Amino acid sequence: MSVDTSVDTVVPAQSTASATPTAAPRTPAERLRAAFLRAAPALGVFVAARLTGMLLMAVWAWHVDKSPLRLLGQSWDSLWYTRIAAHGYGHVKVFAGGAVVQDDLAFFPLYPGLIRAVTTVLPLTPGGAGLLVSWTAALAAAWGVFAVVDRSYGRRAATLTVALWALLPHSIVLSMAYTEPLLVAFSAWSLYAVLTRRWLLAGSLAALAGLSRPNAVALIAAVVLTAAYELAKGRQRGWRIWTGAAVAPAGWAAYVLHVGIQKGDPLGGYFAVQAGWSSRFDFGSGTLKFIKHLVSAPERFSFPIALVIVAAGVLLCALMAFGMDRRPPLALLLYTGVLVLITVGGAGFFESKPRFLLPAFPLLLPLACAMTKARPRASVLVTVALAGLSMAYGTYLVTVAPMPL
Repeated sequence: MSVDTSVDTVVPAQSTASATPTAAPRTPAERLRAAFLRAAPALGVFVAARLTGMLLMAVWAWHVDKSPLRLLGQSWDSLWYTRIAAHGYGHVKVFAGGAVVQDDLAFFPLYPGLIRAVTTVLPLTPGGAGLLVSWTAALAAAWGVFAVVDRSYGRRAATLTVALWALLPHSIVLSMAYTEPLLVAFSAWSLYAVLTRRWLLAGSLAALAGLSRPNAVALIAAVVLTAAYELAKGRQRGWRIWTGAAVAPAGWAAYVLHVGIQKGDPLGGYFAVQAGWSSRFDFGSGTLKFIKHLVSAPERFSFPIALVIVAAGVLLCALMAFGMDRRPPLALLLYTGVLVLITVGGAGFFESKPRFLLPAFPLLLPLACAMTKARPRASVLVTVALAGLSMAYGTYLVTVAPMPL
């Protein structure tokens, strides 16, 4: 079976057969309203899932005398982002007699910049502003995920994908002052722009994603390589596709170069900063060493769970590429494949690897498409089981777990 590289995929016939013929919306406002109404049930499921998860976490937090809002807005990386928003860059932590140096230049600037902007116009603390930005971005991301999957696989698969994404074991991160919601919002809508051949929009959103998180390189690769494929096949021409592909890496490259100049090494300075956080690409050597450690010695609960989630991600990536009746478009394969490669091949905080996979929403396509064909009872059982795992484990991660997310 050949890979479906078309970027002009349409909704399968079975998903539209029962639709009542109506006049196509003409104005942008009408099209936006129609798109929102189509996505509204999925967005409602997403909001309900995340609110329920936060409520259960809050109940347990109150039980152990902790503040739920503080846990969501002022935990681990959130502290670095809010500090940058309030005071700018320049904070460094030195550990182990200077052998380990954690520099806040490792954190990309768009999210703290948005926090600072919100605190300028609203009477919110940096933590509260971070939550407002993240919650807004999470809703935009859920809509983008729906739009991408709806275009390729239909409304039911899209709704199930959004529901599954909202109920992943690490989905509590979507409710925290972290950058994943922002990255997924830019990524999903950029991928949708690629599928609809809006290359300038795709490149611009990829550039913004590149100012949000380092693993935005997965989206940049998807936009640039898909554009290159379309040009090589002669299916796309014109300045828009060239410009979109050229703009896509601009945000990521600009920040990496800026940090390099700050450190006196334009090309290597940023990667030296990341090395201080033990974050580097070592082709999976660090992952294999940690797996060996897990199977040879007792370890905290989060680590084996992280291993299971990463293994499931690799399996789902293989199923997405080779085991589906209709393989995803090339852009989705590239985006997901690079994210999985970065996660598995990178060294650093092993317990954070499931969070790094959170933006890889196309991994859920094999399960969502299988659920569209399954009996309703089976789909309900899968959803309920995943919801229980997600909410219990999310509560544990935020209120109990002693290691970073």
